Amino acid sequence: MDGRRSLGRRFGWLWAAYAVSAFGTSLSFGAFPLIAVLVLHAGPAAVSALAAAGLAVGAAVAVPLGPWVEFRRKRPVMVAMDLVRFAALLSVPAAYALGVLTFAQLLAVSVVVAAADITFSAASGAFLKSLVDRDDLLVANGRFEATNWTAIVIGPPLGGAAIGVFGPATTLLADAVSYLLSALGIRAIGGGEARPEPAAAAKGSLLEGWRHILASPALRPLFFNTVLVNALIMVPVPLLTVLMLGPLGFAPWQYALAFSVPCLGGLLGSRIARPLVARYGQHRVLITSGALRACWPLGLAFVGPGTAGLLLVMTVELGVITSCAVFNPVFSTHRLQMTPSDRVVRTLSAWSVTGKLITAALTALWGLLATLTGTRAAIALAGLLLLATPLLLPRRAAAGSDVSRDALPSSAGSP
Repeated sequence: MDGRRSLGRRFGWLWAAYAVSAFGTSLSFGAFPLIAVLVLHAGPAAVSALAAAGLAVGAAVAVPLGPWVEFRRKRPVMVAMDLVRFAALLSVPAAYALGVLTFAQLLAVSVVVAAADITFSAASGAFLKSLVDRDDLLVANGRFEATNWTAIVIGPPLGGAAIGVFGPATTLLADAVSYLLSALGIRAIGGGEARPEPAAAAKGSLLEGWRHILASPALRPLFFNTVLVNALIMVPVPLLTVLMLGPLGFAPWQYALAFSVPCLGGLLGSRIARPLVARYGQHRVLITSGALRACWPLGLAFVGPGTAGLLLVMTVELGVITSCAVFNPVFSTHRLQMTPSDRVVRTLSAWSVTGKLITAALTALWGLLATLTGTRAAIALAGLLLLATPLLLPRRAAAGSDVSRDALPSSAGSP
């Protein structure tokens, strides 16, 4: 089985570091909006503003960091970003315990964490490309995807229970500690890492990342598609949080359960992605799963109270998550394959910055829209717009990018 094939000790440490931070993050699922609603009594506009401001300002802060990271060793940058997230998140439970937590602090922490997320993700993508062979990128990304969904299945119910017993800031403490453990795991990877040539720094600019994306027939349509799909999937989340915890009367543990149980579909999707690519080819799997992930969220506009409402949320999320879990590792692998090694950080940073800025802008807009038209109408509009996004997917496979059955190792059964 492919899942048993070793990618080496160094990848094992990277995977372990990813796993511990993923589990910490899943424990604190929805912690910021939950604290804003339950502790600071924020409404839909404020909760949307919290999500939007963190993404927008965090993305702006990350803009100069992309080129800076490109020409430095990636592992020290990853450790530093883990430590930054540890310190920022730790400040929230500390302030809550002292009774001095404010909405402004939540905003500031969300900005710092967003900027560190972008920087870490870009550095880790470049580091992964240097760590494993090209043919193993899909295996590695599949393992990360499976780990992420495993964490989300387990984490939110435990986090919801912890919030009920110990208070709303408890899970952020666990998330902070997970980043400290991740930093220790990344340091344990060891081994040498070549420093990029200083002369190449003269070419360093995040604009190079955007130029590469927009000039590439393989990446350009995926760029527009993923940025819009991710934004339109995320913008209803703060509104749904307010709707479920407010008028519909769901308890925090029920809210967490509604989003954790469907993540079993993430485990399924991440495990079948590689066999599907082996059978049908990378491009066909990318297009099909990319279209399917846009078909479900409209159903969230019809969520009601009680068991029926909870089951509806679970069904919609199951469809979205299963489709995304197939799409994500194939897309991530394709993007790395189509990007030269000396542009990976800038390309991933430009992609992430754009995605977060668009998500921030639409989240703020949807908060205002919900205030003017109602929460359900705003959620429904996002779902309707998502139905048009498959038109942005690339119609043809990029030359040299597709993975055929013959190109795959014989043990291509699972991630």
